[in-house]
Amino acid sequence: MALATVGRIKLGSQGLEVSAQGLGCMNMSCGGLYGPSKPEADMMPLIHHAINSGVTFLDTSDIYGPFTNEILLGKGLKGGRREKVELATKFGFSYGNGRAELRGDPAYVRAACEASLKRLEVDCIDLYYQHRIDTRVPIEITMGELKKLVEEGKIKYIGLSEACASTIRRAHAVHPITAIQLEWSLWSRDVEEDIIPTCRELGIGIVAYSPLGRGFFSSGPKVVEKFSESDFRKNLPRFQPENLEHNNKIFERVNEMAARKGCTPSQLALAWLHHQGCDVCPIPGTTKIENFNQNIGALSVKLTKEEMAELESIASADAIKGDRYGSMAPTWKYGSMAPTWKNSDTPPLSSWKAE
Repeated sequence: MALATVGRIKLGSQGLEVSAQGLGCMNMSCGGLYGPSKPEADMMPLIHHAINSGVTFLDTSDIYGPFTNEILLGKGLKGGRREKVELATKFGFSYGNGRAELRGDPAYVRAACEASLKRLEVDCIDLYYQHRIDTRVPIEITMGELKKLVEEGKIKYIGLSEACASTIRRAHAVHPITAIQLEWSLWSRDVEEDIIPTCRELGIGIVAYSPLGRGFFSSGPKVVEKFSESDFRKNLPRFQPENLEHNNKIFERVNEMAARKGCTPSQLALAWLHHQGCDVCPIPGTTKIENFNQNIGALSVKLTKEEMAELESIASADAIKGDRYGSMAPTWKYGSMAPTWKNSDTPPLSSWKAE
């Protein structure tokens, strides 16, 4: 079967153009999250195949590994491939002694960027995200340092991940935000109320991570049978038995609709995101070329308004049982990882002095 044609979209309003679907690279070398890390020799062909197929928007982070995923991509982009891709990475977790701490202070922002440039073996990062928001540091301070990095040519565009609407507005007032990365899928739709409209009002692109519900829309509840002991999904609320049985009913209905459409449920879930607008880029992750090919097949799945409405009725915003993460995870709703860090604890902007 011929591979689907991967088109291009404009992400945000500052000039960044990316492939209509990206590739999340975390699973390739982030051992302990989605099972053990994969051999580098197996991942290189996947990276090269993605680029040759037209999927040129590659997403990584310094915390993936930690550090090893950026090193992997750096090696994978040798041989003239760097010029063919849009490279996105992230900062925000200071990792040491087996622990990760959220940081957004200027010194850390700069040090993290320099370290990522070195690991990736590049002179400039196309899209640099703050992975999670450090609520102890006013976002204006973090953005001020990112703006300097743009002016110095070390990064081209700025993004935020898991930021609430008010934080996005404040950040955008300092320097234009090109993209917001957020979890958006048929089973994670809470961002549609406030964050998506804010992005569109400000001309910010939307990058949807975990667009397949962390594998749920690939194989339904059977996905839990594949979890290794170290797989962090074992502890996520939505995969717990008391919630999984209910959530399976939604998967079954999506699967039935996919059968009528002549596609897989994962292709249908991705197609739903593609039909949300030309400002949305899903970045499904995989470690297998076969699954990659299936994912880009979603670009050929066309949905009518009636079919979109049917899908959204099946997987309404409140249909899924269980939270996305446990209570300690940093998200746009809950802010920092540490439960004592509250927005009210943020030092006043006047107490910070930019260098």
